[in-house]
Amino acid sequence: MPNPLKCKSIAVGVSGSIACYKAVDLVSKLTQAGALVDVIMTRGASNFVTPLSFESITHRRAITGVFEASEPEDGIGHVAVAERAEAFVIAPATAHTIARMAWGFADDALTAAVLATRAPVIVCPAMDGHMYENPATQENIAKLKERGMAIVGPEQGYLASGLSGVGRMLDPEEILGHVKFTLGCGGDLSGQKIVVSAGGTREAIDPVRYVSNWSSGKMGYAVAEAARDRGADVVLVSASVSLPDPIGVTVLRVVSAIEMRDAVAEEIKDADALIMAAAVADWRPEETFDQKLKKGISERWRVELVRTPDIVADLGCDGLVKVGFAAESQNLQANALKKLLGKGLDLVAANDITDQDAGFGADDNRVVLMGHDGEVEELELMSKYELGHRILDRVVALVKDRD
Repeated sequence: MPNPLKCKSIAVGVSGSIACYKAVDLVSKLTQAGALVDVIMTRGASNFVTPLSFESITHRRAITGVFEASEPEDGIGHVAVAERAEAFVIAPATAHTIARMAWGFADDALTAAVLATRAPVIVCPAMDGHMYENPATQENIAKLKERGMAIVGPEQGYLASGLSGVGRMLDPEEILGHVKFTLGCGGDLSGQKIVVSAGGTREAIDPVRYVSNWSSGKMGYAVAEAARDRGADVVLVSASVSLPDPIGVTVLRVVSAIEMRDAVAEEIKDADALIMAAAVADWRPEETFDQKLKKGISERWRVELVRTPDIVADLGCDGLVKVGFAAESQNLQANALKKLLGKGLDLVAANDITDQDAGFGADDNRVVLMGHDGEVEELELMSKYELGHRILDRVVALVKDRD
């Protein structure tokens, strides 16, 4: 399974802000994901958290001075870190550090390393809201953007000053998404557009009630993240879910099957592959009421249902690789094969929804992959993210065959 962080060299620059505690969490997450993490701290950062905090996590020396070595064999530490870094994250980035980077200062290890690196730089601002909004800070941020640095955040929220405003550093999980997105560029799906659908559509009965299903959207979101991490341009057409938007993915929100059909039809015009992980409602009410129907009108209520559009079967796009999902409760492979052939799919992922440890709402899934070439692959239980990569392995081959 491709992991955009495994064995990657990531430099993390930490400047003096109360948000340093988030930097410790970020470094921990990067290390757990298999990255080789070098931390460079400003003098101000050491007032909030000690180098030992980072060294205990990374098992590598944290650099606090210009002439320190990160490791005994490195010589000048900030230069060695700058050279081997594949991505350089500055979190938190204070107004002072941003200003020094904008004007090309190299008066400490962090700013010197930024000047020396050729790696993509991700800047995560953290400061008081008025400081962030100050024209001087905005001009400095604009300079960094012009030089190709990615500015991620800050966000609105409660600040250490006691005020509320824009200035909070992004949460480590979001920053991690930006790092994955940056490292994924140039992957085996680079230059390819992948459209993914997710979630369960809702078909309105009245302003309060609707017909839907148990889909959480986790499978589609995992596929979208996996495609992003392989360099694809990803569009996620998402029905009603409570999941946060994946970083680096274009998300289009829809509600009904008809809305999803229209959005998918538009996006696949220039796409290379469509992965329909959404649980599209098969039926919708024939009549939708503008006002809430009160329960006192009758002891019984009959709702007439009609078929919703068959999105995948109705799409006509030459050269498009089409992948579908089959959620079944019986005759898994027979029903999946019927769907594969009947809808003109290149690949179908079939799962048994009666499994208690997989499927709807779970973080893991167990599927059978069936290809149009007749190949059947039974996969063991795995995370939905890992399964996304297994599906994309097949998509990569199918896209190449179409070229």
